[in-house]
Amino acid sequence: MTRSAADGAVPKWRSRRNFAGSRPVMDDVARLAGVSKQTVSRVLNDHPSVRAQTREAVLEAMRTLGYRPSRSARSLASGRTRMLGVISFDAARYGPASILTAINTAAQDANYLVSSIALDTADHDTVVEAVDRLSAEGADGVIAIAPQLWVGRALADTHLDIPLVVLENGLDTETALVTGDSRAGARKATEHLLRLGHATVEHIAGPTGWTSADHRLASWRSTLEDAGARIPEPLVGDWSADSGYELGRRLAARPDVTAVFVSNDQMALGLLHALHEAGRSVPGEVSVVGYDDIPEAAHLLPPLTTVRTDFAEIGTRCLRLLLNRIDGSTEPPRPESLVPVDLVIRASSGPAPGR
Repeated sequence: MTRSAADGAVPKWRSRRNFAGSRPVMDDVARLAGVSKQTVSRVLNDHPSVRAQTREAVLEAMRTLGYRPSRSARSLASGRTRMLGVISFDAARYGPASILTAINTAAQDANYLVSSIALDTADHDTVVEAVDRLSAEGADGVIAIAPQLWVGRALADTHLDIPLVVLENGLDTETALVTGDSRAGARKATEHLLRLGHATVEHIAGPTGWTSADHRLASWRSTLEDAGARIPEPLVGDWSADSGYELGRRLAARPDVTAVFVSNDQMALGLLHALHEAGRSVPGEVSVVGYDDIPEAAHLLPPLTTVRTDFAEIGTRCLRLLLNRIDGSTEPPRPESLVPVDLVIRASSGPAPGR
């Protein structure tokens, strides 16, 4: 007696594709598995009511037929597009690029597509238009990598009716926020240099209005204040190695400068160049601490002491929070989800001269 399709037998006329040679469809899977089309749809969407034996029969039928479910079929069954929107700014920098990569990887693992919009120079209206475009494309939710304060204000004006997760920029108490702990990172860097005996610590800050730069600047200042150390006037860069070099030339010309905390590694690289050019030894005369721990940091001369940010964790956490919102999580929103940072001590920081 011939076994039924649900028992695992494969009809000769449908061993891989149907007899017409066309692409198999959901009806073919249902017929081969001996179940209804609705049951196939439930398996596709991981519905919990499907028995394990039935689910395996449907999956086996898909494998046998070479069936690949279309995204539109999933959308019709679940009411979702399984597409997520991501808006990023300054995406060429190491941090945002690493976060975007992590979001894409996590989304792929969760069987979602990602539609990304990268805005290099964007005004208020451009941000609103980007959100409107993703919403029109049917995004189930949006992640905004929003490092600047004005971007947060623009996002607040979009009035999205789909879930939103924001990186770096708090809009309100209802919007999920993920960020690296810049305040803790700046404190660790500054305290490290003070413990090495430096009377104070200079600071090359990131551009004003960038959330991470502002948090690092404020934490550097409060750490010096708590230690009773003199608070120098910070120098403001633009995240680039060129700005670190130009500001570094000013610091290199001052013999009283013995320690510098820099708000990112690219600017720290420029500072190291300026110090070397001026004949100031690192760390013999000047200690330097950067931020981010870019892949090249360990290979600079000298290897750079820096604050390591887990960008992969930030991206993954953004994706996880968004999917929780899409799935209707009833957990109360947390105002801020802080990703811990670590101080990585290398050869660019050492005891103050004379210690």
